[in-house]
Amino acid sequence: MVGDSVTHLNDDICGCSACPRLVAWREQIARERRRAFADEIYWGRAVPSFGTSDGPILIVGLAPAAHGANRTGRMFTGDRSADVLVAAMYRGGLATQATSTHRGDGLELLRCRMTAAVHCAPPDNRPTPDERARCQKFLEREITLVNPTVIVALGALAWDGVLGALRAMGHRRRPKPRFGHGTEVQIAERWLIGSYHPSQQNTFTGRLTPAMLDAVLAQAVARAAGR
Repeated sequence: MVGDSVTHLNDDICGCSACPRLVAWREQIARERRRAFADEIYWGRAVPSFGTSDGPILIVGLAPAAHGANRTGRMFTGDRSADVLVAAMYRGGLATQATSTHRGDGLELLRCRMTAAVHCAPPDNRPTPDERARCQKFLEREITLVNPTVIVALGALAWDGVLGALRAMGHRRRPKPRFGHGTEVQIAERWLIGSYHPSQQNTFTGRLTPAMLDAVLAQAVARAAGR
């Protein structure tokens, strides 16, 4: 796309209203709000990507949380998943601080960028296949513009979203790589690495521990460094 940039991409993301169900849900959540955040003004729109525009690592989640990024307007900000992920990124040298609470809190990402397969908060955290397909164009542009060496997919749906975007860009791997925590596969000149999503369900049950997340991010850093 002529004249495209991450700024143009984020502007297009924020202005998107392609999925009526998601638009209705994100706006309903922003109106009703959670009691703990009753005094806050929710973002209530599609959430843009966040981080450096030329770093070697792209971290891809599924979608904004209703009272996390849909409230704060920044990827992985203001909820328990953000607490777990950004603390691990800080330990791994990918963030300037261990917390991500709100826009303007001073957090900066180092050599990496965070985005999602779907940019609007979906009901029950489950976007439909059609909604995922409509949002894929943004992920394709993100990968083209940032040109990461390593993509970390947080969860199976993010993994499938990245594979779909790469396939649309002409990079297909057969047979289709299966998602797994710590699984890595090289597609064209990029590495795709899987990680369980840092959701409450995964972290509270021990399916994903801090050590496991640290290991995946260290794996990503090593691949980005050519190791």
